[in-house]
Amino acid sequence: MPENRVYNFSAGPAMLPEAVLKKAAGEMLNYKGSGMSVMELSHRSKWFTEIIEGAETTLREIMNIPENYKVLFLQGGASTQFCMAPMNFMKGSKKADYVVTGAWAKKAKAEAARFGEVKVVGDSSDKTFSYIPELDPSTFTADADFFHITSNNTIYGTYFASLPETGSVPIIADMSSNILSEVIDVSKYGMIYAGAQKNIGPAGVTVVVVDEKLLERCTDDTPTMLNYQTHVKAGSLFNTPPTYGIYIAKLVFEHIKELGGVAAVEEVNKRKAGLLYDAIDNSPLFSCTVENKAQRSLMNVPFVTGSDDLNAQFIKEATEAGLVTLKGHRSVGGMRASIYNAMPEEGVKKLVEFMQQFEKQNS
Repeated sequence: MPENRVYNFSAGPAMLPEAVLKKAAGEMLNYKGSGMSVMELSHRSKWFTEIIEGAETTLREIMNIPENYKVLFLQGGASTQFCMAPMNFMKGSKKADYVVTGAWAKKAKAEAARFGEVKVVGDSSDKTFSYIPELDPSTFTADADFFHITSNNTIYGTYFASLPETGSVPIIADMSSNILSEVIDVSKYGMIYAGAQKNIGPAGVTVVVVDEKLLERCTDDTPTMLNYQTHVKAGSLFNTPPTYGIYIAKLVFEHIKELGGVAAVEEVNKRKAGLLYDAIDNSPLFSCTVENKAQRSLMNVPFVTGSDDLNAQFIKEATEAGLVTLKGHRSVGGMRASIYNAMPEEGVKKLVEFMQQFEKQNS
């Protein structure tokens, strides 16, 4: 790490790979002989056409996205997808099943209820979303238009270790905080969506990967900008897209490919998470708010000392040591270390060393 850089454990916007930032800096004033920054390029120019097509091609490669899935680069964040998905896809029974495992899943469910009948088939709010509820397939809606999950819960540090069995009902997943962190089988999902600001790039881009079968449900009465077919037909260029964000996303996708793909990244993520969870579990001072080890996120690790004063002191001293943005969400308290793909192993090691030092001084 350069001397003036910190280890940023923010839940998002989050760290970006240093190699990506350096490459973007080198191309800032003159992108590939254009005489312009990417931020100045027309989204209809040959240079940006190469950028967006390259971004899609590389994402398809590293995620092994089947040909019958469309890739879109949209705006509005994952929050817009909360309404956009049901607006487009609750067209049959007008029913959908939702698993409520956190604040964002709760908001997604509330938006879907505007367009049809929503059944909550699992809810962990009784224990501040500190676990993934056990799901009973017999309670699922057989004719639901889709089944929605939030695959990783940024605030609470839980994630779906396995997918529910939904039969012919397509699964739609908000993967904002764990996309590209581990190998997944895209074909098991009807749609995946993710805000970019955690594992993809800067805030402003939302990636959507959607099965063509679902797209058949889109109808002309859906508002133009909220109709997936609008963006499919225009190649994500119906209006001016977040061009610079897509450019950085392309660089991140290429960086992951250079590292050996998502499988290689997953191995690093497992080592990082294992190092941090082991330190917490073996500590007399710190404890993890997610007790079920099988449900612990690889990306977001919330932990506490048991004392609000000690929590505050830890955050203050960690910040002074260059370990920043460790304050936990207000609904959980304590600390939260978000260790997305771009967080180097060295950053997690530095955090663990600091925790052990703080523990000795405050035991």
